[in-house]
Amino acid sequence: MKISKQLVKVIGLTMVMLLVSAAPVAAQQKYGGPPNLTNVSFSGAALGAGLGMGITIFGAGFGLGKIGSAALEAMARQPEVAGRVQTAMLIIAAMLEGATLASVILCFLVGGAASF
Repeated sequence: MKISKQLVKVIGLTMVMLLVSAAPVAAQQKYGGPPNLTNVSFSGAALGAGLGMGITIFGAGFGLGKIGSAALEAMARQPEVAGRVQTAMLIIAAMLEGATLASVILCFLVGGAASF
């Protein structure tokens, strides 16, 4: 059985994420002991907000690329409707950017509310 390079990358990134997210478990206080105020651990909300922002930006870039390539292809096939295609493309791109901005702001607010 041959293992692809992409599968190895996915497994490696999964292991890294598991090790990074295990920090809060390792930083737990012992039961009944005094609070240790010098420990700083990762917060799950902050980690989720960062991942959410990255996925949002990646998705927006992919979507805008698909919109642009489809619009250019349509304009090349039928130059007489280029104005209507361009108008529709700009409207769709603006709606995509609005949804992306709302998602990034939400992720930023969730990450900012997380305590360390």
